Amino acid sequence: MSETPIAGEDTPRIREMTIDDFPEVFHIGEEVFTAEYSQSLYRTWDEYEITTLFNSDNELCLVAEAGEKILGFALGTTVKKHNSPWKYGYLVWLGIRKDIQQGGVGSGLFKEIKRRMKEQGVRMIIIDTSADNQPAIRFFQKQGFDDVQEHIYMSLNLTRKARKKPGKKP
Repeated sequence: MSETPIAGEDTPRIREMTIDDFPEVFHIGEEVFTAEYSQSLYRTWDEYEITTLFNSDNELCLVAEAGEKILGFALGTTVKKHNSPWKYGYLVWLGIRKDIQQGGVGSGLFKEIKRRMKEQGVRMIIIDTSADNQPAIRFFQKQGFDDVQEHIYMSLNLTRKARKKPGKKP
């Protein structure tokens, strides 16, 4: 796999993640997936994300490393929907150390996970990110993603008393 070397680092290589990589992958995720970009209603960055994906689809859990240092990771899975002939790939997390972002590591990880998903019969890869995460949106557009679909999330706080609707009498 060709990859642009990172200044001061050996040429990065991409490989399957091992259990020994968990602490460093988790630390990179904590650094990258701050409250600004990581929180969604159904998923937050925690150690269970790594272990769950590793235990279910370890061949889609990749790291990029140079020397002994992990530079970034990609964690994905596949989904087969009932009554659908298609198999979908879901790139759940892609994280690169903040000090080397835009150095080609993310593109290399994406190319490898895409190759592996295609080998597994995936016909479409899905990602999601916050609508205001412009760096991620630009990155994925450069990788060929173009069918942007927005979703609306609504919440109901069950710890507050219900407010009376205007014009309604008790």
